[in-house]
Amino acid sequence: MGIIFAAGGKPAHADQKKTFATSGMASYYGYGGRTANGEQHNARGLTAAHRSLPFGTKLRVTNQANGRSVVVRINDRGPFVRGRIVDVSTAAAESLGFRSRGVAKVQIAVVE
Repeated sequence: MGIIFAAGGKPAHADQKKTFATSGMASYYGYGGRTANGEQHNARGLTAAHRSLPFGTKLRVTNQANGRSVVVRINDRGPFVRGRIVDVSTAAAESLGFRSRGVAKVQIAVVE
């Protein structure tokens, strides 16, 4: 994570907006339980699990194989499989075009 700086080394925004972007493998999940933030999991919602980003963070996930992207909201913790950077809901995996495959190489970036 880093801070966006304007000319002269001053933060670009008074709130010092933090940025985050990376790439790696994504998977998807769908179950009937509760998420780490207490919500009922909704496989049709555009949500995701990330190990450390705050709940409520909006994350753009882009499938690097086909260019499709979707914005998801972090509401759970995970993934718990080595080498994966995000678990998305079933609906997000369908939008990204990797539900049948199960995993995809993606780029993720905080948008809000």
